[in-house]
Amino acid sequence: MPAQREVLRGPRGAVSLLLLASLVGLAPGEVGDFSPCLRFFHRDAPPTGLPAGRPLTPVCQRFRNQYRFASLYDRQRRTPLYSAYLLTPAAGKRPQNHWKYEPQLAFSRAKPEMQVLPKTPDQNVIESQAVLQDYNNSNYTKGHLNPSLHHHDANDRKATFTLTNVVPQKKGSNGGPWARLEEGVRARLEALCLGPAHVITGFLPYASGQRWINDRVAVPEYMWSAYCCPSYHGSLPRWARPFFPTYAAIGRNDRDSGEEIVPVDPTAKGSVRGYDVRRLPLADLEEVLRQRLAPTVSLFQGQCAGPPPVVPPRNPTGCRFYEDNELQ
Repeated sequence: MPAQREVLRGPRGAVSLLLLASLVGLAPGEVGDFSPCLRFFHRDAPPTGLPAGRPLTPVCQRFRNQYRFASLYDRQRRTPLYSAYLLTPAAGKRPQNHWKYEPQLAFSRAKPEMQVLPKTPDQNVIESQAVLQDYNNSNYTKGHLNPSLHHHDANDRKATFTLTNVVPQKKGSNGGPWARLEEGVRARLEALCLGPAHVITGFLPYASGQRWINDRVAVPEYMWSAYCCPSYHGSLPRWARPFFPTYAAIGRNDRDSGEEIVPVDPTAKGSVRGYDVRRLPLADLEEVLRQRLAPTVSLFQGQCAGPPPVVPPRNPTGCRFYEDNELQ
């Protein structure tokens, strides 16, 4: 296992994301190519400038014969670098978590659709991606990058339960400040975004001394998220104006990390103290990503430029407009 650990910590390079995708060496389609699922990105354009020189694999997440979202999967870390999706009005209960895997990461000629993980996965599956056994006795939860509560369709919600969409996340984050962030973003965009609402949520590694679970799956030091809503109500409440067309957040996943990126609220309850989430403009998040990932990161083409906002009659949806502190 020590020899494998060294492989997992391979060097980073500076090749462009598009060039890297062409070098992955997989057959075009659901894995190795974003072209079938570009609609999950603003203007059909994936983020640019993200780190290359690693085995990063585009995955069009397909479930029940439809594309549900997109992920950029890091084979060495066995985690997604990010997942991108369209937020739709939530409906229904959280589905049963029948965890799935991506067959095409393990077998290049496999069927182009996620499958339920067997109790004893094939060795090729174990080598190519995370499996449930990695999380056993790890003190980490399976943290969704694309959460089920951000979807209306039942199959969209079920599709989020794939291990190519989760990262090791501390319970204090997953069930605390990060959960409140996800709910706040959902409520805000449902009330004020006229659609579509593009969301990208990702993994930020440690600057040094990467942490692992089961000596195989990398743990993020931070999780980050940003949304793009180019079409929104023109008569926004004053509190909501800074949050459109884009806004972002970054959350702590290690209560012992420094406070340079995300400060700690010393008055927070002990169970969630140190797992704070910092809400910030898109440009500020991209600056953090440039310092920690790559120098030219851009998440949304044109910084989410779109048509002028629509000015409707007063509160035409009948939705209650939430105050900002209610969405945090």
